[in-house]
Amino acid sequence: MALLAGALAGAFALPAFAGASSGGASLSSGGASPSSGSSAQPGDVTATVSGGGATLSARISTLLHHQLRFVGQVPSADAGRTVVIQRLDRQAGWVDTASTTAGRDGSFTAVWQTNHIGRFQTRLAIAPSRGSAAHASSDTPTLQITVYRPAVATIFGQGFYGQKTACGLTLRHQTLGVAHRTLPCGTKVAIYYGGRTIVVPVIDRGPYANHADWDLTEATARALGMQETETIGAVSLPG
Repeated sequence: MALLAGALAGAFALPAFAGASSGGASLSSGGASPSSGSSAQPGDVTATVSGGGATLSARISTLLHHQLRFVGQVPSADAGRTVVIQRLDRQAGWVDTASTTAGRDGSFTAVWQTNHIGRFQTRLAIAPSRGSAAHASSDTPTLQITVYRPAVATIFGQGFYGQKTACGLTLRHQTLGVAHRTLPCGTKVAIYYGGRTIVVPVIDRGPYANHADWDLTEATARALGMQETETIGAVSLPG
């Protein structure tokens, strides 16, 4: 965490302070203040969308290089045809990510070995015949999923409340946010930990110790149920 020079110097002099320069701290330490956890949402849930006679279901959160399983049903007229799961890329448009063959009853399961991080709209498309390109109908619904990059995160707060962050924000007990070494101030970041997810802004610079990639405010950590340095999932979101 890159607070004012005096505070940063104090962090090195007193490692018990919970700044990233001291490697973070545990929330079990005395004097930890309450914070609002209402901004965190369940992440380990399955969402389902339907339209055009088809349904598509998948978990809304996963980690990079993990398998994401899509299950669903297509109309009986499409039984035996190739079902393609597509994700929307900001530059390339709809990109194929997984494919399978619909069963005789129209049911299918397709697995994407996730190879991109981000928050994506996904949909199913049908190849009308073997070897032909898959296409989606105009009423095909989309399902939003988020793929997070695993990363080490520390916690900051103790000893710095009331002081300015590198982004010009006064740090409070209830402040939700993260520190990052390079992302612009205000960048929205989705964090995934312990089956919960939260979106918070970049409010400071750091961390600079413990090989950590992120530094969470105590309020953010508490909303997720995180109490010490942990591996989380994180991804910056487009503005």
